[in-house]
Amino acid sequence: MDHFSYEQGRLLCDGVPATGLAERFGTPLYVYCAETIRHHFRQLDSSFRAVGLPPLICYSVKANSNLSVLSLLGELGSGFDVVSGGELRRIREIGGDTSKVVYAGVGKTEEEIALALDAEIRLFNVEAPSELARISRLAVARDRVARVAIRLNPDVDPGTHRYITTGKRENKFGIDRDRARAVLAEAASLPGVEVSGIHVHLGSQITDVDPYVRGVEAVLRFIDSVPGLGEQVRSLDLGGGFGIHYLGEEALPAHCFAEALAPLLKDRPFELILEPGRFIVGNAGVLLTEVITVKRSGERVFAICDAGMNDLLRPSLYDSFHRIVPIEPGEGEPLLTDVVGPICESGDFLGLERELRPLAEGERLAVFGAGAYGFTMAGNYNTRPRAAEVLVDGGEARVVRRRERFEDLIALEREAGEPAG
Repeated sequence: MDHFSYEQGRLLCDGVPATGLAERFGTPLYVYCAETIRHHFRQLDSSFRAVGLPPLICYSVKANSNLSVLSLLGELGSGFDVVSGGELRRIREIGGDTSKVVYAGVGKTEEEIALALDAEIRLFNVEAPSELARISRLAVARDRVARVAIRLNPDVDPGTHRYITTGKRENKFGIDRDRARAVLAEAASLPGVEVSGIHVHLGSQITDVDPYVRGVEAVLRFIDSVPGLGEQVRSLDLGGGFGIHYLGEEALPAHCFAEALAPLLKDRPFELILEPGRFIVGNAGVLLTEVITVKRSGERVFAICDAGMNDLLRPSLYDSFHRIVPIEPGEGEPLLTDVVGPICESGDFLGLERELRPLAEGERLAVFGAGAYGFTMAGNYNTRPRAAEVLVDGGEARVVRRRERFEDLIALEREAGEPAG
């Protein structure tokens, strides 16, 4: 459920007309629905509780890191999965509970590790032996004991795009099972660290339960093969990656994953940690854009919009599909239309060969499934200010990040040209 609906051909966000939002706040515009975020968080939580696996949900901040979105999730009792010091600082900025923060990421700097130790986070997900030694040294210097989970690479193919696959042997993430035994032995001799968990994350946009089943089976075999590890491990972090609807109904509901994993985990004494991001916010956001120019080139029809690959990179980067529809009614036989942006790149598109009724210049379109990895991956290519973000909650819309201005883009360059002191 995404709480976006149509009435007489007009798109509404939780009852608020999208046209009014575009006119009030301008385009390109990210619009998020608070009730959709709440719905998906509760759906995931209740699905696992129903099968006897109450989870600690640690929302993946990289999916959508807007402070208002994070605050909303914090109010729901969510923990947070961070992959950088900057993301951890965002959690502290909202007054989030750092005891429910898990820190993943393959390249944690000493400064970031120190920040996390000082914040007394719940768990470091360790990706390499040298990282473990670094955490140990910094923890000892602060007279602390850092709780860590070994991120195991189970060599399971989740069947998703190769750029968002993270659990295969050739991926940069995690520690393969053979080396993990040595890392566990080393951890036992290191001061300032306590191995209390195992972490695994297979990838993103997974729409089948089988990769999760195979991944958990691999992890449990590993735990059972190391003497005493089963008693040592207090938490099992399964990562995230649950798929959402981009095209139609390709994603499974949360209860399917919970029911598939319950037979494997219900008799294990582990705290279950989940790190969903896209599942919670992906379908909670749309990108509104205005058609600037409509033109033909041979048999092709191009709708050139004011949103481009700098606003929503996923189609250009992953060749990902996002449903695109006009936000107001219209007439005419559908035409195969390329919905493209204004960026000076041939790879700048939002959707190719879409069946859309004839579009007029000045019309607005909605790009669905844009709540995750939309704004967080946006940039300023072609010196384009990033879009505003708006949150709709209870029929009210408010700006949660204002549109950037040209002055914002050059502010740091101006500072660099100022005399020192």
